[in-house]
Amino acid sequence: MKNPSLSHQGIRNVTAVHWNMPTGALYEKIVSRGEGLVAHLGPIVVRTGAYTGRSPKDKFIVDEPSSTKKLSWGGENQPFTVEKFNLIHYRLLAYLQGRDLFVQDCYAGADKRYQMSIRLITATAWQNLFARNMFIRIKDHKELENHKPEFTIIAAPGFHAVPELDGTHSEAFIIVNFAKKLVLIGGTSYAGEIKKSVFTILNYYLPQREVLSMHCSANEGKKRDVALFFGLSGTGKTSLSADPERKLIGDDEHGWGDNGIFNFEGGCYAKVIRLSPKAEPDIYECTRRFGTILENVGMDLSTRRLDLNDDSLTENTRAAYPITHLKNIVRDGMGDHPQNIFMLACDAFGVLPPISRLTPEQAAYHFLSGYTAKVAGTERGMGNEPQATFSTCFGAPFLPLPPAHYAQLFREKILKYRPACWLVNTGWTGGPFGVGHRMEIGYSRALLHAAMSGKLDKAETFQEPFFGLTVPAACPGVPEKLLNPRDTWKDKQAYDDKARELSARFRDNFAKYAPHVGQEVLGAAPR
Repeated sequence: MKNPSLSHQGIRNVTAVHWNMPTGALYEKIVSRGEGLVAHLGPIVVRTGAYTGRSPKDKFIVDEPSSTKKLSWGGENQPFTVEKFNLIHYRLLAYLQGRDLFVQDCYAGADKRYQMSIRLITATAWQNLFARNMFIRIKDHKELENHKPEFTIIAAPGFHAVPELDGTHSEAFIIVNFAKKLVLIGGTSYAGEIKKSVFTILNYYLPQREVLSMHCSANEGKKRDVALFFGLSGTGKTSLSADPERKLIGDDEHGWGDNGIFNFEGGCYAKVIRLSPKAEPDIYECTRRFGTILENVGMDLSTRRLDLNDDSLTENTRAAYPITHLKNIVRDGMGDHPQNIFMLACDAFGVLPPISRLTPEQAAYHFLSGYTAKVAGTERGMGNEPQATFSTCFGAPFLPLPPAHYAQLFREKILKYRPACWLVNTGWTGGPFGVGHRMEIGYSRALLHAAMSGKLDKAETFQEPFFGLTVPAACPGVPEKLLNPRDTWKDKQAYDDKARELSARFRDNFAKYAPHVGQEVLGAAPR
């Protein structure tokens, strides 16, 4: 196969460029270059060094004329000057000279009408395998030969920024340039930055084409009924969507267009700390497969056997594997318009019910609010305790456009297709973090099955007093006491106080959205 040159990217004088290497060949490179070790049964184990999670303070978007008026500056979207970008880009190109590079050409987006062609250029073989696992592979050799990338990502973990010179906050940087259609990543080996950079790109372009881009997992039932699961890392998106009774469409990122749902990716990036072979058998088996990359997972160096309970490096241990490692999947990555939407909140306060039915107005309110708790290890610099947070549309770090743009698209699709919307607490019950305990995944699964089968439509309900949520009074396989969170607390007054505190946090957070939403959505606020 004839391979093109990288000279159009300014990349010259490299030792070798390895184009679209298959998994086995990348394994050989990873081992021979000392980048990772092969564990028992075949997964590859790598270490990401000081950066074991995303580094949101080190992510920037270039402030340039073609995109600046469209972007929502401030907060997660930090501006970077064109001059500083060019400087760090030139220095990075100099760093790459005399090195081996690895290229993967692939797609993002299963729906061909909205598909984006991307090129991943990495300085390490294992990150190239990560890209091969995570995105949609091009299997036709002729198509691969004629591949023309719309966006290019260059990842060089060994190249460190100099903050005083480059205008970064640390040695790590993730810089998106929409004018040059280029992303530069350096100073961090955490591969999740590659994945989320592509997500950020799609979150910029697709909503401008009236496609709602979503940080959610999706699966499909036997009647081809589709369910979406919104939530940040650690809320259970991957675990709850990998349901043996339903086919997985995708575990993390999707688009919602006129014809329905489509997966952005071709792989899964599951959190695997203390993964249970009983509770999550499908994902567990993927940690024991050839082709899977395990980031910062514990391993006995003499026996090469894994220890998924080992959190000595981080709580954010990860497995990156092609979705085809799972048997029960929708192979084309596409599904119908959703019949059920679940918003997963890891409630560290222990206040929210394990499940509640939302009106369209409440759905819009909670979609914009994006309440959850950041779980230890997901981001650099976090402590051991979860932190209550509000992440707009359940994906604020990856949304370059104004939040109202995504919220309006969401509301339009909810009103048009009328899915049932639910708020699900996968966090604490019986008290806040440190007093209560985490919701059992078996109960969460039982509640989701009851919702998707229609059983909760027939159940008696009561209205929760602080948030105005409609809660089922009973559900097969779930203790009735669990459904009313107040009943699980020994100190009822303490529950009321926490509920009022969390209600106030919701209202305070939502104040910034008030000028951009109607009175019907504002009326869905906690009381």
